[in-house]
Amino acid sequence: MMEYEIFKGVVEEKFKEFLPEKYQDAQVEIRPVDKVNRTLDGLSIRVNEPGMNISPTIYVNHMYEDYVTTENLNATLERAAEGFMKAMEQKESINVNELTNAECAKDKIVFQLINTEQNKEMLANMPHREFKDLSVIYRMVVKIDGEGIASTPIHHGLAETLGFTEEQMFKLAAENTKRLLPPVIKSMNDVMRDIFMKDGMPPEIADMMLGEMPPEQQMYVISNNKGINGAVSMLYEDGLHDLAEKLGSDLYIMPSSIHEVIAVSTDMGNPNELAAMVAEINMDQVALDERLSNQVYHYDKDLRKVTLATDTPNKRLDGIVAEAPMVYEAGKTR
Repeated sequence: MMEYEIFKGVVEEKFKEFLPEKYQDAQVEIRPVDKVNRTLDGLSIRVNEPGMNISPTIYVNHMYEDYVTTENLNATLERAAEGFMKAMEQKESINVNELTNAECAKDKIVFQLINTEQNKEMLANMPHREFKDLSVIYRMVVKIDGEGIASTPIHHGLAETLGFTEEQMFKLAAENTKRLLPPVIKSMNDVMRDIFMKDGMPPEIADMMLGEMPPEQQMYVISNNKGINGAVSMLYEDGLHDLAEKLGSDLYIMPSSIHEVIAVSTDMGNPNELAAMVAEINMDQVALDERLSNQVYHYDKDLRKVTLATDTPNKRLDGIVAEAPMVYEAGKTR
């Protein structure tokens, strides 16, 4: 089985062989692409034809995972080529001019929340603002349908093309995110009930299985109506305040993923213990590109303010913990 670097070279050399004839003179390039929480190797195919200046990116890392699983190079290349062609077909329905037109774009800019420490290199290339140990970045929605959300991150180049400052984008996204992707807060019991009923379980059976639990003893999932990049809904303080008033206490907010956070009454536990649980779940159960933070946040219902409740050393999300700086104490020479 090929090592990854050899595989990458083979992909760059052979990928066009699995594409239709019109792509045989295209330019193939593999370059690093900054994604949330990690950098991937992106394979792009550029065809010198009018209207073909934008090309979908295929990630070689994902292709290699498929190759390791199947041990079949040709099958991996065929699947990747099919995915590329499908993406090209979907691209035809996108009006590229709208992506660079400020008047069209102003109603499509939304928030996303990512980890600051883990994404320093990516953040250097895009407008953003910090929120505790996180950063708010901006995405432009291309399409929202029953299958999900198609969007593109806004880097400095696109922001300059649109003529928007970070402050302008923040104001636009504050309105657009709430309108296009409304915040949703549900108890964990309600979330489980929805899952059971979606699988065909009768409502009365679902209720019997879940039982009754006082509101102040439940966990609450905060996301948006699509469940995609929904952790940013914690920025909307009115929802947090309503929940805190309902529970009659402040809240601890645990970052489940970039898609959702979980809130509980501060009577439910110790923040450092909750943070230890979050970190363990992140490492064991959440994909790296979906991890948000290993910290826990505190919402004060009287001050109506979110602050960091913990300051654990594992600031990064990839398992690397920065070592504490060594301190040398000067002493007398004997």
